[in-house]
Amino acid sequence: MLKIENLSATIADKQILNGLTLEVAAGEIHAIMGPNGAGKSTLSYVLGGRPGYEVTGGSVEFMGKDLLDMEPHERAAAGLFLGFQYPVEIPGVSNVQFLREALNAQRTARGEDPLSGGEFLKLAKEKAALLGMDMEMLKRNVNVGFSGGEKKRAEMVQMGILGPQFAVLDETDSGLDIDALRVVGDGINAIMRDPARGVLLITHYQRLLDTVKPDKVSILAAGRIVQTGGADLAMRLEAEGYDAVMAAA
Repeated sequence: MLKIENLSATIADKQILNGLTLEVAAGEIHAIMGPNGAGKSTLSYVLGGRPGYEVTGGSVEFMGKDLLDMEPHERAAAGLFLGFQYPVEIPGVSNVQFLREALNAQRTARGEDPLSGGEFLKLAKEKAALLGMDMEMLKRNVNVGFSGGEKKRAEMVQMGILGPQFAVLDETDSGLDIDALRVVGDGINAIMRDPARGVLLITHYQRLLDTVKPDKVSILAAGRIVQTGGADLAMRLEAEGYDAVMAAA
């Protein structure tokens, strides 16, 4: 589903990714862990097409297409979703308005009919219920006045409504308490645990993986993947730290 080969990238002329190679199959949740500054967020931004990140080598194939040759909106329409570590606030724009416009724009790009107001509200209520969020929250401006946990729940609702084929989630567990962490983890399972979908789940901590239970775990360090294993690899990192595990690798 996602095939990355020898990917290198810079930001402000600083080399961050150094020949990163990784594959994620359909139906797979693949966790990426690594120390600060390893390149985890850079990887997510490059996949999402964020301006300022220059690819200097390698390739990324997404569902048989050249991802790097697409504009960000084309990547979204093709089924790629990027979840941010720090979701931004958009004053003056309600979640309902934002999400309906985003969904219908993607449906139009795929040659599908846009949803009516009633059809969209039915879908929004269904997906919000999965994350324990009521419609009053969705009527508020995007992330304005939301707590850290509420922002992450709202972003998971957004993912559920857009229904992507593949989600890149950049430290979705950042800033979450235990209860919010469980709700978000259950939401990821409910929305993306599917034989036709895939997830690249970037995280610092093993605790989210207790709920999501990834199929594979990779360690990213110095801009490349240095080790890949099963869920037990995350438990070793939690117990021994990055230095010990990478030294053993």
